[in-house]
Amino acid sequence: MNVLNPNAIASVLRDTVKDEIIRDGLKIKVAGILATSDPASITYANYTRSSCEEVGIGFNLISVEPETVKQLIAEINRDSTIHGIFIYYPIWNDERDAEFRDLMSPQKDLEGLTSFWIKKLYANDRFDGDHKQFKAILPCTPLAIIKILAQTEAYIPYGLPFKGQTITVFNRSEVVGKPLAYMLSNDGARVYSFDINGGVVIDLAASQKEDVFVTREQALKESDIVITGVPSRHFDKIKAEELKEEAICLNFSSIQNFTPEAQEAAGLYIPRVGPMTVAICMRNALQLYRNYHQQT
Repeated sequence: MNVLNPNAIASVLRDTVKDEIIRDGLKIKVAGILATSDPASITYANYTRSSCEEVGIGFNLISVEPETVKQLIAEINRDSTIHGIFIYYPIWNDERDAEFRDLMSPQKDLEGLTSFWIKKLYANDRFDGDHKQFKAILPCTPLAIIKILAQTEAYIPYGLPFKGQTITVFNRSEVVGKPLAYMLSNDGARVYSFDINGGVVIDLAASQKEDVFVTREQALKESDIVITGVPSRHFDKIKAEELKEEAICLNFSSIQNFTPEAQEAAGLYIPRVGPMTVAICMRNALQLYRNYHQQT
């Protein structure tokens, strides 16, 4: 099995952030908001804390009850000594959780998930500032996936990075799957995007923009890259015989979405992206600080 572990790629990015912080003597501080007893969220919070400390970013993890999260976000938004915010989900574990994202100041949104940044992404507006002098913040996990793929032969080192590639994404969430599909399409790919209701084609270069539906069978047989992030054991795992020969397969769910045979058949198998997601958050923290908080 040809497996790509993201740890080495993430380590290089973390070292780059660390070197810049040390070189310029930057004092970046971020806050994490933890309002859940979910073990996965607690693990993620501890991992981001250690990653921040490793690169020289001050990290304050604040544990609160769900009822006080809104007030806490407002306080941190006003606090000029804090330059970024993590929110660890789930909080209420329902539609109310999505509302918390837009309570954050976009200038402190480490994960790039406020509607301010997402609207820029969907419009392919890559800059911010009065004079478009700042690069826009991109969502951490979708960008982590693209950076990992950039280390493979799927990356075309000229023109649009994914031009000519067909890519299937099983996940159309507003947090990962949909932004990822648009980012890939903005970079030239033809994307088949799947959720529980089936698959649609996302091709931003196409002249017609109406929904075009696609079957799982067709999508997988055509796809050079297959990306999955379905956190359900009821998902029908992708089988070897469904894949295009030498397809690159990447799983970002906590549950493996490919059968062992599919993992073996893949031209390259990428089992997780977590370390790279956190490294991207560190880079976003540095970028937000440089853009909006550094005193000149």
